[in-house]
Amino acid sequence: MKYKVHVEGDFRFIDEGQGENLLLLHGLFGALSNWDGVIDGFSSRYRVIIPVLPIYELSPRKAGLEALLEFLEKFLAAKGLKNLTLLGNSLGGHVGLLYTLKNPENVQRLVLTGSSGLFENSMGGSFPKRGSYDYIAERVSYTFYDPQVATKELIDEVFEVTSSIAKCMSIVGIAKSAQRHNLSKELDKIKIPTLLVWGLNDTITPPYVGHEFNRLIKGSELHFVDKCCHAPMMEHPEKFNRILEQFLKKHTLIEVA
Repeated sequence: MKYKVHVEGDFRFIDEGQGENLLLLHGLFGALSNWDGVIDGFSSRYRVIIPVLPIYELSPRKAGLEALLEFLEKFLAAKGLKNLTLLGNSLGGHVGLLYTLKNPENVQRLVLTGSSGLFENSMGGSFPKRGSYDYIAERVSYTFYDPQVATKELIDEVFEVTSSIAKCMSIVGIAKSAQRHNLSKELDKIKIPTLLVWGLNDTITPPYVGHEFNRLIKGSELHFVDKCCHAPMMEHPEKFNRILEQFLKKHTLIEVA
């Protein structure tokens, strides 16, 4: 881990830099390191906060988006974080959307990249298979245009998670919850500046999903990154940061007491 992970009670998180709050949310098999490029590019001018979502700690009975949303609300309240620019990748985008819809006064800008909420292929169309390292390696590689981005460290991390029966059950529960929580009828309620950054070769949330988000969130802007799959901020961090920089400059925050 490149950055220090703080531990406060039930919360584990990265907190780097000072300034306007950039809250980053990782995906179902995501890790804090997924956002290293954004931390590198913005922590000199912004406060970058990344909580570890308790995806694998939830009991299978409670595993779902409601529990993740409740966790996020408790984390933000405990840290006193307001006036957020919220960035979410994959499942993190879905949780971010639910938070924004429920707490519109606390989110001033929204950034979604490969977000679920309308349609997604979980793990490339299948649930985790326990005990097969080659299978996990293939599924992790499936989320990237360039398989080399799926480092052994990343594959090992996912393999360790999927080796646990309880964690696999939680993953399946959350994936099914995400599929049930289709937000197509609610996205018109989002009125804040919204940026959509999509991999042109995304196999999990294909490009038409980005177009649909763009259609349903009025005034949103959509950017595609070529030779890129489900995690633009990992595969093309410079391009992602450049698009994000332009968006942040275009939509300056409103001061809220």
